[in-house]
Amino acid sequence: MPGIFLASFAVIHFMSAETKYKKKKKLGSYPFLSVIFSITLALFVIGVFGLLLLHTNRLKEIITENIELQVYLNREVSDNDRTRIQKTLTTKDYILNSEDNSGITFISKEEAARQFVEETGEDFIAFLGDNPLRDLYVVKVDQDYHSSDKLASIKEDLEKELSVYEVVYAESLIESINQNMTKLSLILLGFAAVLIMTVVILINNTIKLALFSQRFLIRSMQLVGATASFIQRPFLTRAAMYGSLAGLIASALLFALLSTANANIRDLEQLQDNQRLIALMLALLITGALVGFLSTYRAVNKYLKMSLDELY
Repeated sequence: MPGIFLASFAVIHFMSAETKYKKKKKLGSYPFLSVIFSITLALFVIGVFGLLLLHTNRLKEIITENIELQVYLNREVSDNDRTRIQKTLTTKDYILNSEDNSGITFISKEEAARQFVEETGEDFIAFLGDNPLRDLYVVKVDQDYHSSDKLASIKEDLEKELSVYEVVYAESLIESINQNMTKLSLILLGFAAVLIMTVVILINNTIKLALFSQRFLIRSMQLVGATASFIQRPFLTRAAMYGSLAGLIASALLFALLSTANANIRDLEQLQDNQRLIALMLALLITGALVGFLSTYRAVNKYLKMSLDELY
């Protein structure tokens, strides 16, 4: 009797353990913590690089917004001529249209002299007996016209205007800025392409390894007559959910990193665009869900097409 009791207890214990094991091995389930961690890490790296691209692009915009032409007028120019020149400038397509109307700024020769005296502390008018400076318009150029050829064309166009003495701009500096920005953009785009490819491969391999433990369960479902779409559905649903969750976590980490950087780096907030930042975080969510979905679809299809020998 004691032996039968012990044997019965062992059988019941084994069946209970087997039942618990089967409950854990549901279709579409796999170790999600490692998958979410890997996808989150990959998306976070993409997010950091995305922030670098956004800040670099904003810095380029700030630099280009401050590219100016100085349009010097003739000495004896009337108020009517100044008004006519200003109206002519406002009709030009290459003038930067800004919200504060700072695309065109007039500086009189008296104001220019006053600024010079304040900056240098030397009253050159008292020494010379006359103000040799000229009235001028400071013109900001739209970024579509920042190439050296277009700026030279603008200079030639403005110097044809009556009452315009000379048009001056930092030609060598602008050419250097254009060349450096072009090189920087190409380098960053190259790194971005390599990084995205690496991250996609990493996420794909992570999900493939996670689904490896489910290959026999997939085959069992096939043997009982389950269709491919029925087998794929729970895997794809979980993959999209895990990818979205990883994107959400990566966005939160990115926001925390950005907040820390803003607190420790002066004037960094000036390089930020909240709309683009939100778009980047949404892109991380969509990328996580999409890459997880496609990688899972590819991995499940692979196991569906494998023979039993290949599964081993």
